[in-house]
Amino acid sequence: MENFCERLGENALYHINYAGRLGIFLFLCLTNILAPPYKIRPVIQQIHFIGAKSLFVIVFTGAFTGMVLGLQGYYSLRQFGSESALGSAVALSLIRELGPVLTALMVTGRAGSAICAEIGIMRNSEQIDALECMAIDPYRFLMAPKFLAAFFALPLLTSFFDVVGIFGGFLIGVKLLGVNEGAYFSGMYKSVVWDDIYMGIVKSLCFAVLIVWICAGKGFYLHLERSGGFGAEGVSRATTNAVVLSSVAILVWDYLITAILL
Repeated sequence: MENFCERLGENALYHINYAGRLGIFLFLCLTNILAPPYKIRPVIQQIHFIGAKSLFVIVFTGAFTGMVLGLQGYYSLRQFGSESALGSAVALSLIRELGPVLTALMVTGRAGSAICAEIGIMRNSEQIDALECMAIDPYRFLMAPKFLAAFFALPLLTSFFDVVGIFGGFLIGVKLLGVNEGAYFSGMYKSVVWDDIYMGIVKSLCFAVLIVWICAGKGFYLHLERSGGFGAEGVSRATTNAVVLSSVAILVWDYLITAILL
């Protein structure tokens, strides 16, 4: 019993210290975003990596998500004779919930894992220590461009997801199942308001912070991980933990933001 209490207390202290360390990490990253000099090239490179290279998977996922929503929504609404509401159902589902969440999950799997592995390998090979020895702030040099790029990329990717998903629902609902085209778009026009779009933008911005914060933080503090440590195994475990924790955080914050903004 004594050993159990000792291990429990040790685990609790470890996780509290780690959470505080990640909080300080986020504060230093966000404050260094505003610190001059401002360099555009690293930000553009990260926008290309996080945003442009994720575009294909976002468009592909958005198309099939909209098609599934169109198919399921049609057969659900047909029971009540409300097929004309299919457009509003697809649009609201995508803009308010599925668009930001699925976009963030896809970016986490594609770009977030790469960010964690990159920073983890830099920590593993002592490149971050070398930057500090040369008086180069790693938060300014490595982290700030990633945060700025995610701020720009996630809302744009979410917009692409929403538009492609709406036309995916249009393809199934109108072209395949025979819903009236005018009813599809007019119902969407009447039901979607600015508050719905605003909610999607807020969610995408919050998810951008979560993805870069957790994935970069896991890699940055690779040497403090109890489960992995240095080496290839440590990088792989940290990357896996970062993707899982980011995905769970996205779902939790999705509920919290929805509860606040509704």
